[in-house]
Amino acid sequence: MALPQQRLTFGEPACAPEAAVIGSGRAILLVFLPFAAGYYLSYLYRTINALIAAQLIASMPLDASALGLLTAVYFLSFAAVQLPIGVALDRYGPRRVQSALLLAAAAGAALFGSAHSLVALIVGRALIGFGVAGALIAGLKALVLWFPKERLPFFNGCFVMLGALGAVTATAPTEQLVDAIGWRGLFALLTAATAGCAAAILVLSPKDTRSSRPAQCGFAGLRLIYGDRRFWRLAPLSTLCISTAWSLQGLWAAPWLADVERLEHPAIVRHLLVMALALCAGAFLFGVAADRLRRLGVRTEVLLAAVGAAFAAALFALALRLPVSSYLVWAVVASAGATTVLSYAILAKYFPSEIAGQANAALNLFHIGGAFVLQYALGLMIDYWGSNSGHYPPAAYQSALALILIVQFLALVWFVATEWLMPDPRGGLRRSSIVSSAEPAAAPIEELSAQSTRFCHGSHLPTTIIRRRRAPRARFSRM
Repeated sequence: MALPQQRLTFGEPACAPEAAVIGSGRAILLVFLPFAAGYYLSYLYRTINALIAAQLIASMPLDASALGLLTAVYFLSFAAVQLPIGVALDRYGPRRVQSALLLAAAAGAALFGSAHSLVALIVGRALIGFGVAGALIAGLKALVLWFPKERLPFFNGCFVMLGALGAVTATAPTEQLVDAIGWRGLFALLTAATAGCAAAILVLSPKDTRSSRPAQCGFAGLRLIYGDRRFWRLAPLSTLCISTAWSLQGLWAAPWLADVERLEHPAIVRHLLVMALALCAGAFLFGVAADRLRRLGVRTEVLLAAVGAAFAAALFALALRLPVSSYLVWAVVASAGATTVLSYAILAKYFPSEIAGQANAALNLFHIGGAFVLQYALGLMIDYWGSNSGHYPPAAYQSALALILIVQFLALVWFVATEWLMPDPRGGLRRSSIVSSAEPAAAPIEELSAQSTRFCHGSHLPTTIIRRRRAPRARFSRM
């Protein structure tokens, strides 16, 4: 039997009464920090192979393609479960979903640390990727539920910054720990830490007391997300920036520094440390900049385009080996991995909080899937040139990076062209729409007739979704 229509208000607090009860200070302690700890572990797992690659090769015979596959399978399993996790987050809440996933990651870490074959390493790595697949989007979902929507860019930036400390840890501090207890001992510690984080989220984080909403009942929300052209305007540039930065920082930066720059191991570790610090700083600065520029009426899309252009310039300098400080260039490359702060803040303006988990997962699927493809493809392209005593010629790395640079440039052109030059659905062009005079505060909410039928518990539930429409622009915003 058809149920009566329900109306979902775009941007209203998903759980306003409960959020008001716990207060901002308790929200930071009970929500922000536990979920940030889970994302910290996710980043540590993602980048740890760059540091222990030599120890892995010493433990068992691995060539460049095998090492690339071992590292990239994390992203493959990570990407494969993004959409189901997004649906689960919207239906069951981030508390239960994230705690269960982290227990799976702990099991994967235990298997990886005790593995004595490539197959066992791959299975353990894949299970780790599955277990931390919800670390980012679960945290972002929790922020949407418990923090003010207008401050999301700032809190997103702080969240990613604290998570990115995992990449900082996976440099000199972890190297000293590996020297003391070995890489297997390291993974034993990670197993315990991951299980402890799962318990903390389950015990400390408040329950989502919302009643079951239609958007939580299946994959129907994904049709709205993937059918929205604004999503496809954002996805290519966001994917190329983030996936390339992750694949380079997570694995290929260290071999590049060794084979192209001819640096010794201590200098490589220093570069990795600078990259990790740049990632943390970039996450915080992007969040602060987006928050401040929003108050001035400058849209977050402008900042994302500027970061994409700077990232392309850094790749260009690397590919041609221009006489620029390698620390500076690699810092820019690493900071591009923090553009998740901007991408998800933009995405939060496009879709209602009731399907925030699915929206974040839909975009994160491209980020993680792209990282898998790029990380493994780079290994294949580099391996094609052949090695000499385990080292590859500089031309192998340069040619691989040049191909990525071309695709990055095309994604940047697509974003700029479709964002500011394509026809606006209300008429006119988007050109010069950099400044919006009505964006310092939350944009007004207007109804758009977007009808969707969702299948929920055996019944078809028609739902009207109220979407956020852009605020009217200043007179000079169109030409």
